[in-house]
Amino acid sequence: MNIIIKISLALTLISLLNSCGAKHEAGDGHNHGAETSKKEPEEAAGHEEAPATITSLTEAQIKATGITLGNIEYKNLTAIIKANGALRVPNNNKANATSLYGGVIKTLKVQLGDYVQKGQVIATIENPQFIQLQEEYLTLGSRITLAEQEMQRQRELNEGNAGATKNLQSATAELNALRTRKASLQKQIQLMGINPNKISTSNLQSALLVTSPVNGTVSNEFAKIGSYVDVSSPVVEIVDNGLLHLDLQIFERDLPYVKEGQTVNFILTNNPSVTYTAKVFKIGSSFENESKTIAVHCTVTGNKKGLIDGMNITGMISAENAVVPALPNEAIVEADGKFYIFVQTAKEAEGVHDDHDHTHDEGEAGHEHKNEAEAGAHAKEQQSINFEKIEVAKGVSDMGYTAITPVTGLAKDTKVVTKGAFFINAKLSNTGGHEH
Repeated sequence: MNIIIKISLALTLISLLNSCGAKHEAGDGHNHGAETSKKEPEEAAGHEEAPATITSLTEAQIKATGITLGNIEYKNLTAIIKANGALRVPNNNKANATSLYGGVIKTLKVQLGDYVQKGQVIATIENPQFIQLQEEYLTLGSRITLAEQEMQRQRELNEGNAGATKNLQSATAELNALRTRKASLQKQIQLMGINPNKISTSNLQSALLVTSPVNGTVSNEFAKIGSYVDVSSPVVEIVDNGLLHLDLQIFERDLPYVKEGQTVNFILTNNPSVTYTAKVFKIGSSFENESKTIAVHCTVTGNKKGLIDGMNITGMISAENAVVPALPNEAIVEADGKFYIFVQTAKEAEGVHDDHDHTHDEGEAGHEHKNEAEAGAHAKEQQSINFEKIEVAKGVSDMGYTAITPVTGLAKDTKVVTKGAFFINAKLSNTGGHEH
């Protein structure tokens, strides 16, 4: 129904555009049908016109109907294996931003969909325990100093046989324990993101920074301001979509045609207008669950814009490396059980003559132009381009393209109508290709 409406509108539009400057009145010097009436009856009766194959459109008509020109492309459309699958990011390219210490979320600095870099601050966490650890670290310094002094005193007493060996051993053990505790606290504070050397009584930090462990996009948020998190509670999930994989489910019958290194063209289920590419890098060796399919893993190559982990896709694998000439589906029209395309040509349509003697008096002119600029613009819009109808044989169709084989040869650089071919076909059918 939509095509019928489009054709109807196209015919109306083309008819209106054709009418511009084509109105003639009787006696204007243009002979309408006079020659036909003079033909011998038997000659007219015996003349059978061949189907018209050439028509022309003005620049204005082409612009109004949205017709576009292009070249025949070469696509891998033969022996296509179709398979469903999904986009997936490997686990080694996913990460959770977590805190090594429990606390209450004070601030959240990212939102879903934000791109973050490794080391970027995701959130801040508060806990009084953080201050206690720093306080203990500061006091350990003076305690270690006293313990060192005590051990030295006991060593001197022991050397002078004035002290017990047991007291020296006890002082040494106390000093070693304090040193070990300081080293432990120093490491914990470093893990908290605090520089131990910058801790002072006037510079105790009550909040810890949660940073991103990888570059990527925030795909999930698990916490909110005021909620409590611990080591087992991630704050956000970060996914590096730059390393997307494509997992295809291939049936057993198609497996012999799949090889590592093959190119896979795929489209998103919710957006089939854009085609993406991937390359097979690993073929599974076991069936997936109850589906009786084998997983084929592919690396997404080229454009990754709009691709997200978990999206469902439809993939196409070429079982052969044959490349065939193809055009968009809308470049091909059907008529009388045959298929045709339209190419730009220098040939003239039958009945089109450039030697018409059109005489227009000033008062009878079809167009009056106020200035030369307007006249030039109008003349440009009225320039015509000729199109020839060429029969083709159709091949396999996929990915919005159809393989074609022209019945007659075409030059390599031939311009082909890639969009709006049905408009031209409608005009050709309506006018019979006879231009006046």
